[in-house]
Amino acid sequence: MTADFSPFIPWPYLAMLAIAAAVLAALGIWRGVRGAWVRAAALAAFCLALANPILFQEEREPLSTIVAVVVDRSQSQDYAGRREQTDKALADLKDRLARFPQIETRIVEAADSEDSEAPSTRLFSALTSVLADVPPARVGGAIFITDGQIHDVPDINQKLGFDAPVHGLISGRPDEFDRRIEIVSAPRFGIVGEQQKLSFRVVDDGKAPGGTAEVTIRLNGNEIATEVAEPGTDVPFSFTVPRGGNNILEFAVNGVPGEVTETNNRAVHVLDGIRENLRVLLVSGEPHAGERAWRNLLKSDAAVDLVHFTILRPPEKQDGTPINELSLIAFPTRELFVDKISEFDLIIFDRYQHRGVLPILYYDNIAQYVQNGGALLIAAGPEHAGNDSIAATPLSAVLPANPTGVMNEKGFYPRLSDEGKKHPVTRGLEGAASEPPQWGRWFRTVDVDRPLGQTVMEAADGKPLLVLNRVGKGRVAMLLSDQGWLWARGFEGGGPHVSLYRRTAHWLMQEPALEEEALTARAAGRTLEITRQTIEGDPGPATLSYPSGKTEELTLTQREPGLYSAEVKTTETGLFEVANDELTTLVHVGNVDAPEFRAAISTEDKLRPWAEKTKGLVRRLASADGAIDLPSILPVRGAIRVADDQRLSLRMTDETVLRGINSLSLFTGLFGLAALLFLISATWYREGR
Repeated sequence: MTADFSPFIPWPYLAMLAIAAAVLAALGIWRGVRGAWVRAAALAAFCLALANPILFQEEREPLSTIVAVVVDRSQSQDYAGRREQTDKALADLKDRLARFPQIETRIVEAADSEDSEAPSTRLFSALTSVLADVPPARVGGAIFITDGQIHDVPDINQKLGFDAPVHGLISGRPDEFDRRIEIVSAPRFGIVGEQQKLSFRVVDDGKAPGGTAEVTIRLNGNEIATEVAEPGTDVPFSFTVPRGGNNILEFAVNGVPGEVTETNNRAVHVLDGIRENLRVLLVSGEPHAGERAWRNLLKSDAAVDLVHFTILRPPEKQDGTPINELSLIAFPTRELFVDKISEFDLIIFDRYQHRGVLPILYYDNIAQYVQNGGALLIAAGPEHAGNDSIAATPLSAVLPANPTGVMNEKGFYPRLSDEGKKHPVTRGLEGAASEPPQWGRWFRTVDVDRPLGQTVMEAADGKPLLVLNRVGKGRVAMLLSDQGWLWARGFEGGGPHVSLYRRTAHWLMQEPALEEEALTARAAGRTLEITRQTIEGDPGPATLSYPSGKTEELTLTQREPGLYSAEVKTTETGLFEVANDELTTLVHVGNVDAPEFRAAISTEDKLRPWAEKTKGLVRRLASADGAIDLPSILPVRGAIRVADDQRLSLRMTDETVLRGINSLSLFTGLFGLAALLFLISATWYREGR
């Protein structure tokens, strides 16, 4: 209760009146006038009444104590029954805190952000957020329910913004163990055909069982090596980049019985293979209009080193020209087709016929080159149907079709076959969707027997035009017409000769994006995009294996002929595996070195320094028998000076909120009037005596 004044007249006038009253009272007392003391009291009461003294009484309501409960919902809580422990502990803690009406509980559940590329457990950020509007004096404490793997613990010398205990209730078992593998250093790019080096490490967290670990290494799904690693030691590894584009290296360490999880027993690294200038050998059997189309296409690509020879004069032509004038340079047949044939990525025979320029043995070398992984393209003309056709040489062992000796002389629109509409080499060629196709006609093709492989383009009457086939480790393509140059010249509107020739060449050189049967997956944020390429029928559903171990069947929807896809949003991060038929692929969501995957065992160590500093408690939820053992709540008034190792101490606040003020004027109303009348009457009474 407090007192104050609310004078009826300004203070200066009231002061003068009080001084005058005091002088009169003092004079009366000094002269000994009867009733002077009573008059002095009456004057004082009158001045006090004019000053209007008021008593004030505040009505205050005590504020609640805010206790923050931060629940860890990160991906590591899915391991070893931690989520069940967390849920039960949270329910029990809610009940216990509810028994204290003066405590207000604020619960925040912290999970990985859906758009996070580097998932981590950020509980202190969640704590700051939930207490952003709370005055520090009202915070009674913070209770973390977590496995202890927190990645935003502030430095112990920083301030939390409140003076109250920090407690940790740790899920998981005290004797946990986990084995994981991580890539220490690796290149992002590599030259195709050259060796690259990287290093990896096997890490044992917790009570390690000891011994060595066996690591299986796969490249693009094929096992290439098995290494024995000592946990904690960097292991170097060398490999050869097999192809251009994405190359996926997978490192898998054998699991150990009793470890927390096997989801981090695999690690992947994606390396982009770069071809060091493709070497292409183009041999033209004679000068013709289509020769320039091939040459211009290959010369326009800066990544292609082209070696081009044209046979200007056949050996059988005898006109007296000296031998040393038959060519500008000698045709180095042995060097090209024996010594250095393996250095070429692609060999093209353009309207070439066997007329003694190449010894017959060299054709067998070319066939072996294809069998061992080489690429051969036959661009055939009328000579392929003649007696000197290269189909009559040992090269026929790798050719997908043999000529019948007949030329089909008839105008036609090149069309995609049913396989061609699905095949990545020809699928979606500009102008192919209409009937007839929106491109110019050709006028002759080489007639062949029923070809092997895939006929992706057809000529008149459904005859084969472009045939693709795999032979051993290599590939062969046959274009059974020499009139692609009509498209290049714009005849009847031209056609997509550049796309057709380039795709054919890249398929021959085993470009991954042009594989007939392929399964790929990529991550766009937290969305997985799965693509299945096939020239067969519906591939059926794909199986998606999550990092947590659960699996899901995905329906693949046809996007266009031969191309199926599916999209799935996921809240998990880590290494996913997609399987369909016999194809599998891996894709990693989030950064491969994200904090959430570095350690999986539960720990008390990260929260303990803050608990010791703030007089809090850190202990495990599960007792020795596996039951949840939750500490009791201890409300404390004032500062907490001693930590309690058995109870969760909470500092209760003394803060209140003002609800209203009651005021009482002492000299107004009946009370003031009665006091003045009493004193004046006493003065009269005294004077009457």
